[in-house]
Amino acid sequence: MSSRTRARSVKTAAGIHTVRIPRQRGRRSDPFVIVVPERPSLTREALGFIGRGLWTFRHALAPTGLSLLAFLVAGLLHLIVWWSALVVAPVAAVPVGWLLVMQRRRPARAAAALGWRIALAALATAAAVWLALAAGFGPLNGTLALLWLLIWITAQTAWLILRPSR
Repeated sequence: MSSRTRARSVKTAAGIHTVRIPRQRGRRSDPFVIVVPERPSLTREALGFIGRGLWTFRHALAPTGLSLLAFLVAGLLHLIVWWSALVVAPVAAVPVGWLLVMQRRRPARAAAALGWRIALAALATAAAVWLALAAGFGPLNGTLALLWLLIWITAQTAWLILRPSR
């Protein structure tokens, strides 16, 4: 095909810069195109930075993820069926049962260990009670949002204190 009849401009997607390398002579005479993507926007850079930070510290932020998941589940349960609170309410007794079983099987000798067990059982019981109440009345109803915030802050702080650092 003659260079006079060949189209000079090629349509490309918006935001993509193309660099054309002249036609090569000899055996490898097939033309090729190098596509260089445009620099990402500042918003994309910021979101990438935040995403990489969250991925890096994902183990340290486990209670935050679980509390957000509990908030969403409570909201969905409230929207779908209000009586789901009656099904979730017995779960609040599980941490107390765990504490009794642990004290029977492996009694805590030190007062600090017993204190941590009681605190953990109390926090888990508070979280289960909040989930039942939020499923029944809605997670943003009354002081339930404040209670969720306090449970989340307490769980995250305890997690950062107790979790072994790497």
